[in-house]
Amino acid sequence: MKLQKIILAILLFSLPFFGSCQNPDAWEARHNRLQPPREVMDAIGVEEGMVVAEVGAGRGRYVVHMAERVGKSGKVYANDIDEDALKYLNHRCERDDISNVITILGNVTDPNLPDGAFDLVYIVNTYHHLDDKIGLMRNILPALKPDGIFVIIENEPEKSGWPSHTTPGKVVIKEAEESGFELIRIESFLEEDNIYLFRGR
Repeated sequence: MKLQKIILAILLFSLPFFGSCQNPDAWEARHNRLQPPREVMDAIGVEEGMVVAEVGAGRGRYVVHMAERVGKSGKVYANDIDEDALKYLNHRCERDDISNVITILGNVTDPNLPDGAFDLVYIVNTYHHLDDKIGLMRNILPALKPDGIFVIIENEPEKSGWPSHTTPGKVVIKEAEESGFELIRIESFLEEDNIYLFRGR
């Protein structure tokens, strides 16, 4: 009887997680509520005509908003190591008539972004998943224009209820600095995340 109660408790705890996997639209809606794309894009300075890139873009939750913001005169490069996710993103863009997105398959240390091409490169809630954070960031640095900005949006342990999906701010800053970046500022208005803005040194 005790074992049955334990199993039931595990199943009940797991339902929200598995539900989000089975319903990606609901997952996106929840995360867009926690990280409102328009407010975030305003805070990090995304403007029409920019060339931006997302590292760890997945199925394109943020990419589609960025594509609308930068407009037809801008471009969004979507990088990921998951080929199936990028295939879905290509389908999504074709379905929704989004023509300014370019998908790029990378690996754990190299996003394969073209050198000197980007006004802004950003990572949204992927940082804690990265296997080689410093190696990857060192390969992001050459992709930025001389005045380009690198942005990390990451769960803050003191705000989030999922400690295993967070990175302390002092760790994010330390590792970015080891990779050749310097901190510009931190935006802390999001419910569970901080936004770190860097430039190359």
